[in-house]
Amino acid sequence: MSLQECKKVQLIIIGLAFIYLAFAWRFWFGFERTHFSQRFLNRLKFSILWPVFYLINTSFRRNFKRALKR
Repeated sequence: MSLQECKKVQLIIIGLAFIYLAFAWRFWFGFERTHFSQRFLNRLKFSILWPVFYLINTSFRRNFKRALKR
């Protein structure tokens, strides 16, 4: 792999990490708008694992969108 390809891969990884963290941040601060139990551990678990839950759970997708609304 050339140096240029490595830099492209690094930029993609940084971009994906930024997107992941941005959505986790928005979800964390919008968590009170969801129908989930408002416990700290729920907030932490759902904020960290949001991509997994978003892919596999319809109810989570609805709540996730609700949490991201301003």
